Parts: sequence; structure tokens; C-alpha cells
Amino acid sequence: MFSKSAIKEIEEIRAKYPDSRSALLPALYIAQREYGWLTPEAMESVASALNIPSAIVKGVSTFYAMFKHKQMGRHLIQLCTNISCMILGAETLVDFLKNKYGLEEGGITPNGRFSLVIMECIGGCDVAPVMLVDNDFYGNLTEEKIENILGRYQ
Repeated sequence: MFSKSAIKEIEEIRAKYPDSRSALLPALYIAQREYGWLTPEAMESVASALNIPSAIVKGVSTFYAMFKHKQMGRHLIQLCTNISCMILGAETLVDFLKNKYGLEEGGITPNGRFSLVIMECIGGCDVAPVMLVDNDFYGNLTEEKIENILGRYQ
């Protein structure tokens, strides 16, 4: 069940549109923020709040990569491994995250602090290799820079 503030937020968004399905993406973001990931209960809550079929909610949520369908760490690391980043050492950085933090792609660190998602492109080729931590962008990465950056996230 959503918090009162989340319900109010969804209702305000829904009021902006003549068709409640138009509020689905923002409502899924709210659900993911509330639950940490899109649990079956979270998706049912969205369907109920928008009065749309659960199958539509599940279909939309599984179509987009930004929605998570399993528990994630407190902070999400998204590391780019597209061509520019790969040429400049992204694969070595993936190995570093595995060895230093015990972090596999799609996994969670043993302490629940981080999750790792390998991305095809983040759009920072000019400062490759790049990553996002939550919504924070970092470029020109090295193992040392990653260690310093991740040290800021508790």
C-alpha cells in the first residue's frame, strides 16, 4: 500500500490527464521510489490507483529498463560498456567492481549498499568511461576514481 503522500502525488498527476493510463509512467516511478523496486504489490497498487488492468501495468513496467523488478541495493551503479567506454577500460572497471565490492551485474553487494547494471550507452562518450550512481553522472573513470566516488554513498 502506498503512503498517503504517494497516493496524493499519483492523484495530482492523474488529474492532469483525461485518460488515467497517461499517468502510468510517473506512477510507476513513484511506486519504485516507495517500494525500492516494482514488487507485485507495487504494481497492483498502481493498477488500483489508476483504475487500469494489472496486465497493462506489468507490460509497461517490463518494457522499460528504468524500472526494476527485483530488489536492488540502496544505490544503483549503472556502468556504460558501449564502444567508447569499452575501448577506454570499462571492462576492467567491471572486473574491479566484482573484485573490490563483490558486485556482479544485476546483483547486490553483500552489505546491500550497491547494485550494478551494465548499460549500453549513457551518452557520455566524450568523457568515457562513464557511470551513473543513482542520478549522479561521473566520467573519465579509473578504479581509484570509482573507489572515491562510491565512498560518498552510504
